[in-house]
Amino acid sequence: MNFISDIKSAELSACEKSSSFLQSDMWGEFKSRFGWTAGAFVVEWQEAQKIALLVLSRKLVSGFTFAYVPWGPQLADYFSGSRAQALGELAAKLKPFLARNTAFIRFEPPWFTEDIASLQEESESLISAGFRRAAAVVQPPDTVIINLQDSCEEILNQMKPKWRYNISLAGKKGVQTGLGGAEDLEKFYAILKETAARDGMSIHDISYYKTLFEICGRRSNSGENISLRLYTATHEADTLAAIVVLFRAQYATYLYGASSNVKRNLMAPSALQWKAMRDAKDAGCCFYDLYGIAPTDDPNHSMAGLYRFKTGFGGKIIHRPGAWDFTYKPVIYTIFNKAEKFRKKLWDRQKRNSN
Repeated sequence: MNFISDIKSAELSACEKSSSFLQSDMWGEFKSRFGWTAGAFVVEWQEAQKIALLVLSRKLVSGFTFAYVPWGPQLADYFSGSRAQALGELAAKLKPFLARNTAFIRFEPPWFTEDIASLQEESESLISAGFRRAAAVVQPPDTVIINLQDSCEEILNQMKPKWRYNISLAGKKGVQTGLGGAEDLEKFYAILKETAARDGMSIHDISYYKTLFEICGRRSNSGENISLRLYTATHEADTLAAIVVLFRAQYATYLYGASSNVKRNLMAPSALQWKAMRDAKDAGCCFYDLYGIAPTDDPNHSMAGLYRFKTGFGGKIIHRPGAWDFTYKPVIYTIFNKAEKFRKKLWDRQKRNSN
């Protein structure tokens, strides 16, 4: 069965209305500032459904490249047939549009389930369609989604009691939460470096975050439904925590967070999340994505702390299939895959040692 009737190259602006920010023209513009080449396509699926697709590509060693599709393709709810087979067909039909030296294309499909056990069947289907599981994911496949269409009282009631207590405690202790400006990016980055050293995580150079604010700010000023917000929590003269949240269409997505080593007993991060949730609700967002947790509550997982913190806010836990590779040049891919597995082992070891 053929799922795709046509693929055409398009201007990056074709991705403007993509449901995920990771498939948007904004994200393509942003990543193109940091070594990626962004390309857009219009894919005509069965039942005449046309959907824009953002494809990023980057150089590998020895003159080869790889392509990457974050949270795409976004298929309609009424799509019928095997999604895995459709993805395999897309990977094959995209090949002529990519650079001749492209070794493989990596997809992180956006579809999700609340039943993590069902992902095994999904994995088997992807393998049957010619995919190999990637050695590492780029975007977190597991997350918590808060329904902002509920009332504030209902959202609070869905949180664990300790989380409601922490939000209240922060307010009683005088923690102030609010929007920061461009001048606060330096403060945010200072705390982010503190967090990275404490938790054994890697971060970008400050130019990465400044560029994202610059692009989102320009687009917001031109009338796009997008707003990148920096929230800070302060107590007396101390900045205790900061988070960066992207408001875009129906979703507000918590992208980055940092917390100081001082006054951690004042629970500033919890207060910040609640502030951002309320603002997102007021701005017309329907969902708040806490963006990235461990797949289960395994205490030995490198993201176990994020699982405990983020699931405390209630909401729905969802699971995506993760990262899957479709190979065009098997020998080059095998070399890259082995190197990526080695890097991941080193990274996981570093994370465990920091906890």
